[in-house]
Amino acid sequence: MNKIVETTIEADPKLPIIRLTRDFAATPAQLLRAHTDPEIFVQWSGPDSLTNTIDYWDARTGGSWRYVARRGDEEYAFRGTFHEVGPERIVQTFTFEGRPEGVALETLWFEDLGDGRTRLHAQSLVDSFEGRDAWLQSGMEVGVNEGYAKLERLATEHKI
Repeated sequence: MNKIVETTIEADPKLPIIRLTRDFAATPAQLLRAHTDPEIFVQWSGPDSLTNTIDYWDARTGGSWRYVARRGDEEYAFRGTFHEVGPERIVQTFTFEGRPEGVALETLWFEDLGDGRTRLHAQSLVDSFEGRDAWLQSGMEVGVNEGYAKLERLATEHKI
């Protein structure tokens, strides 16, 4: 039986920040590729019940992106700008178009643990504690955990 790995999701008590941490059986280069290659990204991002389609994707410093997640007739669009794309970290904005005033500044970095394992750290800074709490109460943990489980499978099956 496979061990279920959960992502640690923490709300900073002093700043409107959400921090995520999860270990993967993948190298930093594999995780970087999974976050920057649109063909791989659509396979793992979000809950199992949604299907993603890329509208545009330019994963370079100064580039931008937009994708749409669908479940039946429901659509959820997300967009952002890559502020920095490097081998060890990604800095980007993240906006759910259903709440366009809630822009997050996200930083992801990849900690090499050796032996083909990496700890992914992600931090999302939003404009208010209310906005942060709305994200936390949105059910984001389902999308994060199901998405990262799919990412882990892609890595262990050598598809990234």
